[in-house]
Amino acid sequence: MIVKNTAKEKNSVTFDVELEPAEFERHVNAAFLKNRSKIMIPGFRKGKAPRMVVEGMYGADVFYEDAATAAAPDAFAYAVEQEKLRPVGRPGVENVAYTPEKGAILTFRTDVWPEVVLGQYKGLEAERPAVEVTDTEVDAEVERMRKQNARLVTVERAAADGDSVNIDYRGTVDGVAFDGGAAEGHTLVLGSHSFIPGFEEQVVGMSAGEEKDVNVTFPEKYHAENLAGKAAVFHVKCNEVKVEELPELDDEFAKDNDFDTLQALRDDIRSRLEKSKKEASDNAFEDALVEQAVENMTVEVPESMIEERMDSMLREYAQYMAGQGIRMEEYLKMIGSDVATFREGSRATAVKQTKTELLLEAVAQAEGLEVTEEDLKAEYEKVAGMYGMKVEDVEKAMDAQGLREDLLRRKAGIFIMENGVAAKPKKKAAKSRAKTKKTEEAAAAAEAAAEPEKAE
Repeated sequence: MIVKNTAKEKNSVTFDVELEPAEFERHVNAAFLKNRSKIMIPGFRKGKAPRMVVEGMYGADVFYEDAATAAAPDAFAYAVEQEKLRPVGRPGVENVAYTPEKGAILTFRTDVWPEVVLGQYKGLEAERPAVEVTDTEVDAEVERMRKQNARLVTVERAAADGDSVNIDYRGTVDGVAFDGGAAEGHTLVLGSHSFIPGFEEQVVGMSAGEEKDVNVTFPEKYHAENLAGKAAVFHVKCNEVKVEELPELDDEFAKDNDFDTLQALRDDIRSRLEKSKKEASDNAFEDALVEQAVENMTVEVPESMIEERMDSMLREYAQYMAGQGIRMEEYLKMIGSDVATFREGSRATAVKQTKTELLLEAVAQAEGLEVTEEDLKAEYEKVAGMYGMKVEDVEKAMDAQGLREDLLRRKAGIFIMENGVAAKPKKKAAKSRAKTKKTEEAAAAAEAAAEPEKAE
């Protein structure tokens, strides 16, 4: 193969790949062998006619198109390697010319990785959120742990808000039972608002062994259309009332959580919260600086890169929805959309992500940043620890080149952050008192109206 007539215009490249007669002949013969079983020629059994007979009837070029299609992938890959191109998107065959003397000439057009002209990316300034952990935050985490270690204790009294009740219920609309309207031994936390409005409030005050009818109305926007807006009666029997009992906040509680003292537990919580806030602060600071660096660079992103990213985002979301047990088509129908509309809605994010990756790669190249084998090994070990896998299994499962590129972008982001300037947080402006009471009431009413109704 010979590559010639390479021409670049902005982010698009065209070139010819010439296949010698013998080379193209192999593809033509392969096309004949692939299609011969479908060919019927008078005087021959189906698929048994010689190639020269077929070509004599349909023309010498009858298999040229299939041959060119088969030859195109290898021809394109060869040209990319020879010309040291970095194609993006899907390449297209612009033209195919055939001559007995020269074989075939395939003309390709492809978008290539765009040229990035960096602007300022060092010495940029952005706010860096403060890293401060308050006693209130530590107390809240301790309380969360207490709730995790709480136990439910049966009590002989009427159910109150916040209690857990075990109930049997059977619902009817106009005296007729409906699907999903009955259960036995169901545990309900009163005040959780997990049932339709009005249900839990009427269970409050019931004692074990008590039965009553609960009257409710399904929301107008209820997920089951046959029940939306309907009045229903639930016959409810209370089997048991339980209250949450929290453990005492002492050293014994700390020991149950692998710490010698309550103070040691609190110190560990504070340390973890500080680490988490430090990471969040670093990420916010880095994101703000990178966003500025993107605005400072000059680049013309090929449409094919954006389209490719949008396709990738659509696939990822479809996989996510599949993990929730919902097909993408069903989800789009639920939200009143379609694939084309949903995909186009991701364009702004796709553009931003693509530009950010182009910037980070350009910074990495400008600063001579590299990903070492030690970097890769550390990442494999990190992932293995997160998922409880063997390092060698993680190494086999992950795309090494993709990981390398991701780590290189991370290094570029860190470089920009380390060379950034942390500005003092701006003082928040005092709330204007110009808003009248009437305006405030209108805003509150609008907010309440916009709040979605809660259903079971």
